[in-house]
Amino acid sequence: MDEHILEKAKVWTTGNFDEETKSRVKELIEKNPAETADSFYRILEFGTGGLRGVMGDGTNRMNKYTVGMATQGLANYVMKMFPGIRHKMAIAHDSRNNSRYFATITAEVLAANGFIVYLFDDLRPTPELSFAVRQLGCQSGVMITASHNPKEYNGYKAYWDDGAQFIAPHDENVIKEVESISSIDQVRWQGNPENIISIGREIDEAYLAKLKTLSLSPDIIRQQKDLKIVYTPLHGTGRTLVPEILKRFGFENIHPVPEQMIADGNFPTIKSPNPEEHSALDMAIQLAGKLNADLVMATDPDADRVGIAVRDNKNQMILLNGNQTAALLFYYVITRWKENGRLNGKQFIVKTIVTTELLKDIAVSFNLKYYDVLTGFKYIADIIRQTEGREEFIIGGEESYGYLAGDFVRDKDAVGACALIAETLAWTVSQGKSLYELLLEIYVKYGFYKESLLSVTRKGQSGAMEIKEMMIGYRANPPKVINGSRVVKIKDYDSSLEKDLLSGKENRIHLPKSNVLQFFTEDGSVISVRPSGTEPKIKFYFGIREKLSSISAFEETDKLLNEKLQGIITSLSLM
Repeated sequence: MDEHILEKAKVWTTGNFDEETKSRVKELIEKNPAETADSFYRILEFGTGGLRGVMGDGTNRMNKYTVGMATQGLANYVMKMFPGIRHKMAIAHDSRNNSRYFATITAEVLAANGFIVYLFDDLRPTPELSFAVRQLGCQSGVMITASHNPKEYNGYKAYWDDGAQFIAPHDENVIKEVESISSIDQVRWQGNPENIISIGREIDEAYLAKLKTLSLSPDIIRQQKDLKIVYTPLHGTGRTLVPEILKRFGFENIHPVPEQMIADGNFPTIKSPNPEEHSALDMAIQLAGKLNADLVMATDPDADRVGIAVRDNKNQMILLNGNQTAALLFYYVITRWKENGRLNGKQFIVKTIVTTELLKDIAVSFNLKYYDVLTGFKYIADIIRQTEGREEFIIGGEESYGYLAGDFVRDKDAVGACALIAETLAWTVSQGKSLYELLLEIYVKYGFYKESLLSVTRKGQSGAMEIKEMMIGYRANPPKVINGSRVVKIKDYDSSLEKDLLSGKENRIHLPKSNVLQFFTEDGSVISVRPSGTEPKIKFYFGIREKLSSISAFEETDKLLNEKLQGIITSLSLM
């Protein structure tokens, strides 16, 4: 084992660490050098989703000490940036193992630093934490969650005073503050309990009331109130508010999956608590089959993302991907804004660079402005902040099942998205068609866009190095031809350069630097490559398009697109 790593591990066997931790780390060093190396080779960093890692002992693990040190660093930064005031912080947590414990540790450290701490009395969704930061006038907020990661993980999402996750320069500056906490003895562990204020139903009510203002078709819902909707929170926080907001919107035939309404960090009924995984919706789809339900919705453990299943033209429940759900939501919301006379040229939508271009085409057809941003909802929130008072945000989304309508939350919001998806269903049914039929109509109107995501996992220290080498290789020797089509343009968001390979012309990319590459081919395909900021993965995003002449031509065109996608994957030697 590297001597530097070994020395870092030995620090945890002495000093003011609790005796149980010391004992476990001693045993780890003696019996499992590889695990010791992975536990101590680095300090957990803030990525696109904040602090996230496997729970356990070590600097590269989620535990009371890494949480405490991160909180002290965050507190120091907030106090530095907001001098001369009484600082306030909101804290929420999901259903994961140790989430309440980590939330309490966070609250106690902040209280010891003189903060007024608003701690939710029980598990709550991430979007409600974002809302609470703004509602309570806090300078920052923390959500204890690892989102959709496996049960071994937990995490720590940090929010700024606008209710959005940190972006530059705050993200890097917080990391520096956290890294400056080199010892647990620098953490103020013992807080003043009087500084910790329990919050709950009053914030729920304020949040639900704002969500209710998003409804665009209350009259139609009254006519379609009996639509059968199956919902599962996947053992997470969505159980607290999603059924409630559906009822407040006016839906009366809601069927939660009973077994998955139980908050449980072991996620006992599913392989993965990720609505992107087909198996996560199996129980909900089975219930939908028994009830002949019209719609299935599943939110992840912290209820910021939602996956759905709808009935196709053969009356079979099929899963939609994040781009398809976004297309339905964007089309519905923008159409109703226009029909309600609310478009005046100042509105805009936002999507990420790896999300379907179909959303851009929809916006353009309504003469709406659109923004493309880097992956991560914090960049969508940043556009909202930059344009406040000048332009009006309608809706934003990303391919990874995250959506936001309205600007009172500054992160993806599956609670509000569930309500609007159900409302979209009511609107389409009122016109005598299904959500699936509406999606096909959108494809006929704008083109059949098809996207796919391939994630390559490389775990541990060696995996991180391998992913780094893959990105270096793509930059040094980019593919010249993909699936028989010439690469005509490359965008490198790390160097902020866009290069036209036909003319040799280069243009600046006016977005923050990010470790992302995009290859554009002559036939219109787009391949995006980026390492995940929250998981040990490198992700490949594929986007292709064909004209869809009619709904009846869907299956034939879909087959053609699938063959094209497989050709791209094969040509890049990814399968």
